[in-house]
Amino acid sequence: MKKVCVIGGGAAGMAAAMWAAEQGLAVHIFEQNEKLGKKLFITGKGRCNFTNACDTEELFSHVVTNPRFLFSAFHGWTSQQTIDLFESLGVRTKVERGKRAFPASDHSSDIIRALEKKLRELGVVIHLKTKVKEILFEDLPEPEKKQTKKVTGLLMTDGGKISCDAVVIATGGLSYKTTGATGDGYGFAEAAGHSVKQTRPALVPLVTEEEYVQLLQGLSLKNVTLTIPYGKKKKFEEFGEMLFTHYGISGPLALSASSYIAPELEKGPLTATINLKAGLTEEQLDARLLREFDESKNREFKNAVAPLFPSKLRPVMVKLSGIPENKPVNEVTREERARFVSLIRNLPVTITGTRDYNEAIITQGGINVKEINPSTMESKFTKNLYAIGEVLDLDAVTGGFNLQIAWSTARICAEALGGAEE
Repeated sequence: MKKVCVIGGGAAGMAAAMWAAEQGLAVHIFEQNEKLGKKLFITGKGRCNFTNACDTEELFSHVVTNPRFLFSAFHGWTSQQTIDLFESLGVRTKVERGKRAFPASDHSSDIIRALEKKLRELGVVIHLKTKVKEILFEDLPEPEKKQTKKVTGLLMTDGGKISCDAVVIATGGLSYKTTGATGDGYGFAEAAGHSVKQTRPALVPLVTEEEYVQLLQGLSLKNVTLTIPYGKKKKFEEFGEMLFTHYGISGPLALSASSYIAPELEKGPLTATINLKAGLTEEQLDARLLREFDESKNREFKNAVAPLFPSKLRPVMVKLSGIPENKPVNEVTREERARFVSLIRNLPVTITGTRDYNEAIITQGGINVKEINPSTMESKFTKNLYAIGEVLDLDAVTGGFNLQIAWSTARICAEALGGAEE
C-alpha cells in the first residue's frame, strides 16, 4: 500500500489526508500542536466561515494573488461541493450575507470534529505533538524533465526517520503564531530547490498616523467606501464596513485593502479616503446639508450637522471642517459648505503600515506557484512532493475564499496521489 505523509493538520492537511485515504492509501498526518485544526478553530471569530457559496467563476475574482493557478483546482472542487461534503459529514450548514457559508451551530469545532472523525474512520494515523525536521530525498536515476530527485521519507526532530512514498506540505503560513505557525513549510520547500515569494501579513488591520483616528476608537461605520489610490490608479476601492481602533482601522474593508496594498505600503505611507455618505452623490449630499441648515437657521454649526454623524464622529468632523463650531449656519459660506461636503466624501486617512502576523488572518507570499504543477500540486523539481493551501503563494479576500483554496488544492492533490505511480 502506498504510504503518504502529510505535514500539517490544518484545513488543507486534514482534507488531503481524508481524500487520499478514501483512495486506499496509507496516510499519516504529522501535527506539531496537541490537536488538529487549531487555526481552523479560531477562523471567523470561532464560527468558521468555511467557504463562499458563489459560483466557480466568481471565486477567481476574489483571489488576490495568482488566481489563474487555481483554474484546475477550483473547477475540480467547487464551493458547492465543499458545502455538500460537510453536510454529508453531519454538519448542518447555512449561508449568510455575502454568500458566506458557516456551520449552522456557529461552532468551528463542528467542522474540525467532522473531519477528525472521518480521518479516524478511514484509518489515517494522526501523530500529534510531532514535529518534522526535514524531508528526505534521493536522486532519480533517470531525471524526468525538471524532476531530479524523489521523496523517500521524513526526519523528525527527535531523530526518528519515517519512510514514505509521497509527502504533502500543508503547514500553512505565518499568521496567528499562537496556533503554531512557524513557516517551516517554506524551509522544506527551499530544501527541495523551490523559491519562496516574500511573505507578509495579509487580511490584517492597518496602522494610521492621524491623531483623530484614536479619538474614534471603537466606532464602527457601515455603508462607507474606502478608496486607496496609488499613482493615477485606484489600488483599492470597496463599499462596506470598517472599524476605528487605537492604532488605525480594521473591519472587513481594512482587512481586504491590506492584501491589495501591502507591496506598495512597504515603499512608504499611502493616503486613503473614506466616503462617509457613499449612498449619496455630491449634489444630494449638498442638498441634505442645506436642508439641515434651513431647519436650524439660527443654530451653531456644530449642532446643525449633528444628525449627519455618530456622536463620536461629530466633534472630529467639525474640527476638520475648519468652520468655527459656534458659527451660525446662516453665516456659513457656499465655499465652506462645499469644502465640508468634500470632507464628508473624502475623509483622509494616512496608512503607514499593517499590524503583525499575530493579527493577520492569512499570509501573503509563499512557495512560488510557477514551480508547482497546478493540475496535481506536485513539485516540478521533486517527484512525489506536494504543497497545498496557505503555504503556497496564494491568497484571497475575506469571505471563505481562503479556506476554499485549501479544500480545492487538497482535493486535486489527493486525486493525484491516488493516481500517481509509486
